[in-house]
Amino acid sequence: MFCNLSISVQELDFDIQYEIDNIKRRKKNFGGLASFLGQVRDSAENDKTLLFLELEHYPDMTEKEITSICNDALGKWELHDIRVIHRVGKLIPGDNIVLVLATSSHREEAFKAVEFIMDFLKSRVPIWKKEHYENNSSWVKSKKSDEELLSRW
Repeated sequence: MFCNLSISVQELDFDIQYEIDNIKRRKKNFGGLASFLGQVRDSAENDKTLLFLELEHYPDMTEKEITSICNDALGKWELHDIRVIHRVGKLIPGDNIVLVLATSSHREEAFKAVEFIMDFLKSRVPIWKKEHYENNSSWVKSKKSDEELLSRW
């Protein structure tokens, strides 16, 4: 089965409805579309008020790793479309960070694929986050809980 795979790493915001409508215009034969939208929280785990989040990435390597993750998902589920957008640069609370869309003939496969892709995006993709507060800033460390989620796949 052919799957349309589209990946973007960008500074610009994205329009969720546009992305969904774009898939729906191209294909009418899917039974389910699942999505995940990640956005910047207004406070970090240390309860400090976040001024902005800075996301840095390693160009080309980032896209290659996301593509690899999506190809792994295609090996597990029959999918019609996968759309991944990950933002980089300076983001403020409430801004969109990441969008993952997947379509399949049945909803269960689309849901599982989106969850799988997000789990691996959080742990494997070379994107680094730096939180900026009023008086200081700090790099976000990877969480053990994110790594543990990978074992279910």
